[in-house]
Amino acid sequence: MLYGGYQHNIDKKGRLAIPSKLRDEFGDTFIICRGIYGKRCLCVYSMERWEELVEKIESLPKAKSSVLKRFLFDGAFNVEFDTQGRILIPAVLREYASLETEAHLIGMGSNLEIWNNDLWIEEDAKQTPESIAEIGASLEF
Repeated sequence: MLYGGYQHNIDKKGRLAIPSKLRDEFGDTFIICRGIYGKRCLCVYSMERWEELVEKIESLPKAKSSVLKRFLFDGAFNVEFDTQGRILIPAVLREYASLETEAHLIGMGSNLEIWNNDLWIEEDAKQTPESIAEIGASLEF
């Protein structure tokens, strides 16, 4: 399971180090793509989780699945770790997520999100303890 928040630099070639704690979850080859949840972040999925996501998309009505697949697949890339545990984020994805020199990584359970640090700070600031409590109240835990 992926969890935790991490601050890392992106080098001039667009490479980002992924903490070793998270790398084991992804295997040799995995997918990086634009996030589909209405935020300008990137998502990283193991091949297994990617295939599960694609299956769920396929189960949608054709008109909706086509729109979602075009958005998702157009910006999806196979990636792998280099010898130093870094991934190369394709330029088109760096541009989409406004990633230049710093990134905030968040383990989201089944996938990893990669955010522009400033955008993450803005997004995180939108949540208050009260708004989180309201969401949490719907859990039966």
